[in-house]
Amino acid sequence: MTSTHQNSPLKAVSGLLSFVLVVGGASGLLHEWLGWIHFMGFVRFLVPGGYEVYGYVVMVALGLAVGAAGDALAGGRRRT
Repeated sequence: MTSTHQNSPLKAVSGLLSFVLVVGGASGLLHEWLGWIHFMGFVRFLVPGGYEVYGYVVMVALGLAVGAAGDALAGGRRRT
């Protein structure tokens, strides 16, 4: 069976980047606020020292924006 629905590479990359940013930012916030273990510990290297909470909030917001932009751009290229 073949599928007529094709995923664009842009949507796949933006989806992956969005997932990493949102989950990494949320994990960082949980670590800062509750002391839980970092789920994605490498994101701590993306945030400057002393501004962890702000950096993680920006990561979550940027992840949501990248996901929405990827969906909007990929949705405009649909072929029927």
